Amino acid sequence: MDMDYQKELYEPIKNSKIYDLHEIILSHDEPNEVINSKEIIKGCSLVVAEVSYPSVEVENELAWAGEYGVPIICIHKKGTEVSASLSAVAKMILEYENFGDLIKQSSKYLK
Repeated sequence: MDMDYQKELYEPIKNSKIYDLHEIILSHDEPNEVINSKEIIKGCSLVVAEVSYPSVEVENELAWAGEYGVPIICIHKKGTEVSASLSAVAKMILEYENFGDLIKQSSKYLK
């Protein structure tokens, strides 16, 4: 099962107040754009990772964040099961029902 990140996360994030308040980098926002995630993560103050579905790319990015000491918050859709190993790297794991619920839960950590 896959997730339509553009529709379910990226579009709502871009249309929210949170997008105006923080510099948010949405990895793979442009499908054909080649980015150096490792270098971008090195300069971040926080990494928020959507982990509802396993992804080698996300695992690599979380490993880099951990290597650089960048705090990590993992988020996942209610009803999905996440790897127990995420608790070893994530400062917090949040379960959400919809985008509004996600913003409500995470906004206190993004101040």
